[in-house]
Amino acid sequence: MKSRCLLISVFFFLSLYAKILAQEDSTKVTIPEETPDSIRKKSFLKKLVDYFGDANKNKKNKGFDFSVIGGPHYSSDTKLGLGLVAAGLYRMDRKDTVMSPSNVSLYGDVATSGFYLLGIRGNNLFPKDHFRLVYNLYFFSFPGNFWGIGYENGRNDDNKSSFKRLQNQIKVDFLIRLANNLYLGPNISFDYVAGKDFSNPDLLEGGPESTKNVGAGVALVYDSRDFLTNAFRGFYLKAEQRSYPSFLGNKYAFSRTDVIADYYHPVWKGGIVAMDFHTQLNYGDVPWTMLAPLGGSYRMRGYYEGRYRDNNLVEFQVELRQNIWRRSGATFWVGAGNVFKNFKRFDWSHTLPNYGIGYRWEFKKRVNVRLDLGFGKGEKGFMFNINEAF
Repeated sequence: MKSRCLLISVFFFLSLYAKILAQEDSTKVTIPEETPDSIRKKSFLKKLVDYFGDANKNKKNKGFDFSVIGGPHYSSDTKLGLGLVAAGLYRMDRKDTVMSPSNVSLYGDVATSGFYLLGIRGNNLFPKDHFRLVYNLYFFSFPGNFWGIGYENGRNDDNKSSFKRLQNQIKVDFLIRLANNLYLGPNISFDYVAGKDFSNPDLLEGGPESTKNVGAGVALVYDSRDFLTNAFRGFYLKAEQRSYPSFLGNKYAFSRTDVIADYYHPVWKGGIVAMDFHTQLNYGDVPWTMLAPLGGSYRMRGYYEGRYRDNNLVEFQVELRQNIWRRSGATFWVGAGNVFKNFKRFDWSHTLPNYGIGYRWEFKKRVNVRLDLGFGKGEKGFMFNINEAF
């Protein structure tokens, strides 16, 4: 979620980073006599530089290591705005420095277009990693675009229509460790999407403008990653089955199967290859608000999220992540995705290409701020977010 199309000001980011590097490399010099106001101003800047300069250092004695960064951005969708991202690392057992720490991220944004977003997501690891609580909660309001349902509607530029969208989501997994790196547990979800002022309501194909969906299911996870927010090696496999039955108050009853398979491997000094496969399969009476959407800030980056949507989705991406110098890094990725109504109607010619480049700055230890520029078929988009895309 979807902190979509956020482009942080390059001037803001690079100037701040230059100050940090200057602070790290500078030698002691004699400070000329200055006025009290000037001294206070320099003192504030020094505090700011020290804040970001120390953000990625290990703080073993700190119970909760939390830092914040933000800045202006502009995109064709959200217009001029101000974005905020934050990251926190902590351990429920502070004596255990071997196990990967728990993490929490806060993300928010407000823009002149009327877009606003606030969310929180994280992974809480209990002592000895016997249990895991994985959560994502957000709400946003967005004057968005809608192309209809299916590949053919999505590829038709003339279908682009406007509507106002308010969305809230709560998703929680509680995982129990069965064996080394293997987890199983229940999950619940709540999705509320309120759409209004559709400029072309015929594209809904008779579907509702707004829906409320409550789901429950089970997830099986194998996770051998060395670090949750920025893995250098290991596997992550997740198979999830969730149902939205009528007895939970759903007007539209359907089921969903979701599978993720990720692999991380170092290839040379500072270089990591990361691969991600994802499929989402929906069957039953699925409203348009819960169809599988292609695009966004995590997969098929550069495509407008939801321009292509249907019952089923398959997507794959491979990314090279390279540390360049100190806390700076770069990425390059290629990928492909396909949306389809059912397997009988799957068409290889409908496969959409994807590629892009990105800049990384280590905001906290193994926690990156990322700035991505993604390209798709006739589309491109900027994304500013925290943590790797996968």
